[in-house]
Amino acid sequence: MAPAPPDDGGSPARVEVSVVVPARQAAATLPRTLRALARSDFAGVSEVVVVDDASTDATGALAGAAGARVVRLERQAGPAAARNAGVAAARGALVAFTDADCEPTPGWLGAVVRGLGSADLVTGPVRPDPAVPVGPYDRTLSIAGASPLFETANLAARRAVIERTGGFEAFTPGDGRPGLRPRPEQGHFGEDAVFGWRARRAGARIAFLPDAVVHHAVFPRAPRGFIAEKWRLRFFPALVRELPELRHSLFLRVFLSRRTACFDLAVAGVCGARLARRPPLALVALPYASRCLVGQDPWRRSVARHNLVLVSADAIGLAALLRGSVAARRLLL
Repeated sequence: MAPAPPDDGGSPARVEVSVVVPARQAAATLPRTLRALARSDFAGVSEVVVVDDASTDATGALAGAAGARVVRLERQAGPAAARNAGVAAARGALVAFTDADCEPTPGWLGAVVRGLGSADLVTGPVRPDPAVPVGPYDRTLSIAGASPLFETANLAARRAVIERTGGFEAFTPGDGRPGLRPRPEQGHFGEDAVFGWRARRAGARIAFLPDAVVHHAVFPRAPRGFIAEKWRLRFFPALVRELPELRHSLFLRVFLSRRTACFDLAVAGVCGARLARRPPLALVALPYASRCLVGQDPWRRSVARHNLVLVSADAIGLAALLRGSVAARRLLL
């Protein structure tokens, strides 16, 4: 891609598209993101704006050394405010977003610009880094089709749409009680979904671009971290309260996914069999066991341990959704 001419204090150079990357403590992954953007085959004029969200590592220095425009926030503000700061500093009429742990493919930016020729907001696939095997407990992101959550790992919009919707706003789920709002160290939640649906409500034309591909880093994670991550599901009922449209994407409009529905049915069946002393009721756990658990050689210790992790994670997820449902007064299981 042709980089934007340097800003010499005169008339602003014409930039067709700006790429905004919020980054905090991202020294380990940001250089790969910037190298991926430098390999773009986009022929127009573009710029990369990295918003350093008060990092204490070398995030800002690495971004500057790679040729990105760096916006430094003196206090940690979170990704919503960081993206807004990036938009304010960007010069393009089109603004693309990705994250500091992502690697856009060479054709990503060109596909985004072409897509915004007939749409106001576009998203695309997100796939785990193909060079890294994904373990059963590792953290990454995979999006194959149009997502109702509008994940900003791969999202772009016309500046006019961003300004019309007021940009990104930090989402604070829960009712203010302790434990029902993400703490800074827990990261962010839901602000990209809120932005996307506000844009859609305002009449923005939405498109999914299959050829605008972004790869997401794979972070190794132990079983304990995999299980603990499920506790974040307690924020989802509040998101459904904020965005009732999400009900249409839920399984049977009540369950977060088919997996959670199978697990809830299994729990109900096992508890009912025990309380009513009718063992056949436990058979309703078969869909969960057959769909969600590893069944090959179940007597092997490693297989049994893996299934125990999966069941524990699903149990934590159910508890989290129940707590969030009570707090938000919106049932989600």
